[in-house]
Amino acid sequence: MSRPTQTPVTLARRAQLLKPSPILMLAARAGEMKAAGQDVISLSIGEPDWPTYERIKVAAVQAIQKNLSKYTPPAGIPELRKAIAAQTSKDLGLEFEMSEVVVSSGAKIVLFAALQAVVDPGDEVILVAPFWASYTTMVELADGVPRIAICDDQSDFKLTPAILEKSITPKTKAILLNSPSNPTGKMYTREELSALADVLRRHPQVAVISDDIYNRLCFEAKLAPHLLQVAPDLRPRVLALNGASKSFAMTGWRVGWAVGPKTWVTAMANYLSQSVSCASAPALYGALEGVLHGDEDVAKTVQLLKDRRDFLLGELAQIPHIKTAIPEGAFYLWVDIRHYLGRRHRDQQMVGSAEICATLLEEKLVAAVPGVEFGLEGYLRLSYALEKEKGREAIRRMREFLTSLK
Repeated sequence: MSRPTQTPVTLARRAQLLKPSPILMLAARAGEMKAAGQDVISLSIGEPDWPTYERIKVAAVQAIQKNLSKYTPPAGIPELRKAIAAQTSKDLGLEFEMSEVVVSSGAKIVLFAALQAVVDPGDEVILVAPFWASYTTMVELADGVPRIAICDDQSDFKLTPAILEKSITPKTKAILLNSPSNPTGKMYTREELSALADVLRRHPQVAVISDDIYNRLCFEAKLAPHLLQVAPDLRPRVLALNGASKSFAMTGWRVGWAVGPKTWVTAMANYLSQSVSCASAPALYGALEGVLHGDEDVAKTVQLLKDRRDFLLGELAQIPHIKTAIPEGAFYLWVDIRHYLGRRHRDQQMVGSAEICATLLEEKLVAAVPGVEFGLEGYLRLSYALEKEKGREAIRRMREFLTSLK
């Protein structure tokens, strides 16, 4: 008896459109090459090279020893939610309650849940280019439409009131703001945020997701200025997103959170309860220690990053025909390589930043991220969360490669 012909599974439209994270793909390729014995230097992934702070590791181990390793509430353990509410209240000068906080397994899934909770099919979400590479796909997976607001070197890679006004349409549902920025490290001033707030007041249908994941990694201030500090009246439609990954070097622990309107936060918690269920208990207790007692460690990290930033800026200055935006926070350099686009390496034309990054990795064993993935062609994003000597060698190889292009 013959078997019936088996029909392959037809993927859903969203799965067919889905693409893997280009940054993680680059990091994976660099990891494979390194595992094969090649001397790869990665400037690609936004991950601290220093360990999680000791106090956090101790707190997590103590939680395990106390058998605090069961399921946690979908919105996070009460102790951490209270601590985040208190910290955010102090940071922003507004009073937040535990019920306005949701914590889950990484800021990425928290942002995903935030978009799922407010975006209906066809709604537009304004993304400020250059933007973090995952924003567009997250909006699309919520059946939303990314509306790209190009903010190039003419606006110092930051959104202006005129660009914002032009980007808002009757279909606009939300805007994503990120300060300090991934990939540029640029940070909005209070005056700039106040000017954006004036535009937002004229469009009350527009919700704001403020991605504050780098807000404690600032070089000229202890904390990045925030929209709610200058426009507290916008509180009913502003969600502040943050997490433990960057400030506390807890990338693999996966703890992120959001603070905002209770109805929005509750919907996010419901979504998370039906998807990831909850975050890891020991990780949450570790993050709690960071929120309560991590300021001194973060301050030391900021000094380390500032030293590395200045060092690599000096190294990059030795490469002819490039310009680098001076970052005010985070740990990225946004490098203008437009002079080298269209040139050739052997028989291959470097059409864009993607070709340059691919060839740079294969030929010079340096991993960088192409600017096109952040919505703006002609740039590279380099992470300086690595030792200075490794950074020096990476830039030397980059200079050798770029100056060899014909």
